[in-house]
Amino acid sequence: MPFDVRRFDIYRKVPKDLTQPTYTGAFISILCCVVILFLFLSELTGFIATEIVNELYVDDPDKDSGGKIEVSLNISLPNLHCDLVGLDIQDEMGRHEVGHIDNSMKVALNHGAGCRFEGEFAINKVPGNFHVSTHGATAQPQTPDMTHTIHKLSFGEKLQVLKVQGAFNALGGADKLASNPLASHDYILKIVPTVYEDLSGKQRFSYQYTVANKEYVAYSHTGRIIPAIWFRYDLSPITVKYTERRQPLYRFITSVSELYCGFNIRKLIQKSLYLHFLSVNYMVMGRQWTFRW
Repeated sequence: MPFDVRRFDIYRKVPKDLTQPTYTGAFISILCCVVILFLFLSELTGFIATEIVNELYVDDPDKDSGGKIEVSLNISLPNLHCDLVGLDIQDEMGRHEVGHIDNSMKVALNHGAGCRFEGEFAINKVPGNFHVSTHGATAQPQTPDMTHTIHKLSFGEKLQVLKVQGAFNALGGADKLASNPLASHDYILKIVPTVYEDLSGKQRFSYQYTVANKEYVAYSHTGRIIPAIWFRYDLSPITVKYTERRQPLYRFITSVSELYCGFNIRKLIQKSLYLHFLSVNYMVMGRQWTFRW
C-alpha cells in the first residue's frame, strides 16, 4: 500500500451528510461572528490610527537654528498712541536694542488713541527679556497707560496637532485692561524646547512655555513713573519630544490570527454543547425506554 501523506492531517474534514445543524449552534455561530467582527474592526481602527508618544531628554534639539528662537508677538494697548509704542530687546550676551522695528507693524485703535503691535523677531538662546514700552519714543508721555490685551505670544514654528495639547500660546487672551494704567507688568517665562516628529520622520521645532506674572509701579531715578510690559525669559534644559507612531503590521497580523484562533474555539464550544445536549437527550430517552419496558 503506497504511503499517503494525508495521514498527518490533524484537521480532518467530516462529510457534510454526517453533520447536523442545530438552533444552538446557529445562535453561537452568529454571536461569535458578531463579536469577532467587532474585534476585527477595533484592531483595524487601531492599526490605521496613529498615536503620539512623548519623551523627555536633555539636549538642544534645533542645533541648526544658529542659537536663535523666532518669536511672534501680537498685543493691543487701547489707550496708548502708536507713536509711543516700541519694542526693546536685551539679553545676557550683551544685546540691547531699543525701538526694534524689523518685521513689525502698528495698527491704530480707538480712532488713533490706541495701538495694536504685531511683530516677529529672533532672540538668542540665553536668558534675557523683551518689553513693550515708550522708551524709544522721542517724547515721553506724562501718563502712559499700559493696560493691554495679549492676543498671541509664541516661540518657534507654528505647531498645530490635534493630539498634542501644549502651552504653545500660554499668554494668548491675557487681559489687563482693568489694571492700574501706570503699572508695569512682569511676565516671567520658562521656555521649554519641543520637537514633533511625524510618521515620515520629519521634525518640527517649537517651544512651549510656562508663565508667572506680577504687577507693580516702577519709578525712574528722576522720580517719574515709566511703566512697561516685560517678558523675561529663560530656557529649560529639558526637551519635550512628541513622536507620531502607528501600530506595526506584524502586530496587526498577530491580532487577526488570534481572532481566527478564537473562531476555532467557537467550534469547540459548539461541539461540546452539542455533545452535552446529545448525552442528556440520550439519558432521557433511555429512562423513558426503561420506564416503558
